[in-house]
Amino acid sequence: MVSVDYQLRVAVAADEPVLRDLIARSIRELGAGHYTPEQIEAALLGAFGVDTALIRDQTYFVIETGAGDIVGCGGWSRRKTLFGSDTRESRDDSWLDPAVDAARIRAFFIDSRHARRGLGRMLLDRCESEAARAGFSEFALMATLPGKRLYEVCGYVGDQPIEHPLPGGLSITFVPMTKGRSPPVTQ
Repeated sequence: MVSVDYQLRVAVAADEPVLRDLIARSIRELGAGHYTPEQIEAALLGAFGVDTALIRDQTYFVIETGAGDIVGCGGWSRRKTLFGSDTRESRDDSWLDPAVDAARIRAFFIDSRHARRGLGRMLLDRCESEAARAGFSEFALMATLPGKRLYEVCGYVGDQPIEHPLPGGLSITFVPMTKGRSPPVTQ
């Protein structure tokens, strides 16, 4: 394997076209063993895609090669929306309260040619660190099936998988996951 120098930076609006292509390519290639092509294409209509609120909030990041190619993206959010692109209908852009709410870990996608090189963990470390600086002690996300393993090895605990409805009468399996604050003890 050729050694590649990676840099992580804050995403900017000019990155949006490249991010759209990266997200589609990533889920088509890395998700192929978990989802049908029909599920993937339907999910690209809203469940997967660029969320420009994260870019505007400066909580979305890209990973670039030394040559300047964007090969990974992911972020975190102070807003209630847990997943989905700008086109997803059920969005809630209201603010979370770090004292009681979990920061949202959002929209991680890696170019398949750069997968399994620690890029997801690099993004996750940055997101958790920044969210913690903003006062959050718990993190929540909606994992894709190909992404679930990364989150598990990084300490996230999954809940029961859900079937998220997609256009055309299809659905796609996601796994809600959390990390952080322990649940209250009941007696």
